[in-house]
Amino acid sequence: MTVQDSAIRHSAVAGPQERSGTALAALAVLSFSFSFPATTWTLADFGPWTSAGLRCALAGLLAAICLAAARVPLPERRHWPGLLVVSAGCVLGFPLLTTLALRTSSTAHSAVVIGVLPLATAVAAALRTGGRPSRRFWCAALAGAAAVLAFTLLQSHGRPTVADLYLFAALLVCAAGYAEGGRISRELPGWQVIAWAVVVALPVTVLTAGIALTAEPVRFGAKAVAGLAYTAAVSQFGGFVLWYRGMAQIGVPRASQLQLAQPLLTLGWSVLLLGEGFPAAALVTALVVLVCIAVTQRARV
Repeated sequence: MTVQDSAIRHSAVAGPQERSGTALAALAVLSFSFSFPATTWTLADFGPWTSAGLRCALAGLLAAICLAAARVPLPERRHWPGLLVVSAGCVLGFPLLTTLALRTSSTAHSAVVIGVLPLATAVAAALRTGGRPSRRFWCAALAGAAAVLAFTLLQSHGRPTVADLYLFAALLVCAAGYAEGGRISRELPGWQVIAWAVVVALPVTVLTAGIALTAEPVRFGAKAVAGLAYTAAVSQFGGFVLWYRGMAQIGVPRASQLQLAQPLLTLGWSVLLLGEGFPAAALVTALVVLVCIAVTQRARV
C-alpha cells in the first residue's frame, strides 16, 4: 500500500497504535469543539479581522518558538505545496471565514452547518488520492449535504444568509487543509505540519492583525482575552498537533469521522457557557448528518 492509498484507506495497524491515534484525534475534536464559543467571546471586544489576525499571528509566533527550540530543519521542497494548502485552508481561510460568520450567526447554528466537515474531509481525501468511493458512499454523502442545506434554508426562511455562505466556504477550504495535512503527517511529524503552516502564514497574519488593530475598536475584557488565548494556543496550534498525529496513525477518513461528535459538543458549550438556545431542527439535523457520515465509513472506498 502506498502513502497515498493509506491516506484514504485505513491500513492494518497494531492495537496500541490504533488506540493511541484514536485517543489523540478524539482529544483534538474535544479541543476544537470549544473554538466557536471561544471565538464568540473574543468578538465581544475585538473586531472580526482583529480576532482572526491575532489568533493566527500568535499561533505562528508560538510555533516558531517551538520549531527553533527543537532545531527543526526546513521541510523538503516536495512538502511545501501541501503545507501551503494547509496554511491557506486551516490557518487563513477557516479562522477568518468562521469569525466573519459568527458576527451574525449563533454558535449553535454555525456548529450544525460545519457538521458536514467530516464528510467534506473524507471526500477531499478521496479526490486527492484518486480513490473511487462506492455508490453507497456518494448517496450518503449527498443525503448529509442535503440535510445541512435544508437546515440552513429553514433557519434563513428560504434563502441562505451571508453567514451561511461564509460557513460553507470555510468548511470547503478546511476540508482541503485537513486532508492534505493528514497526508503529509505520514511523512512529517504532525506538530511540524501545523507549525510550518502557521509560520509560513505569519507575514499575512501579522499584517492583517496590525491593520485591523488600527481600524477596529478593541477592548481587553477578561472573556475576550481568554477566548483569544484559547483560539491561538489550542484551536490554531495545540489541537492540530493532536489532530494530525492522530490522522497519521489511523488515516484521514477514520480520524475525520471522530469529528461527528464536534457539532453536538459545540451545541452543549453554546448552551452551558453562552446561554444560547437552539431549535429542535439543529439537533435533528446534527443526528441525521451523523447517520449519513457513519454510512460513508461502512461503504467501500
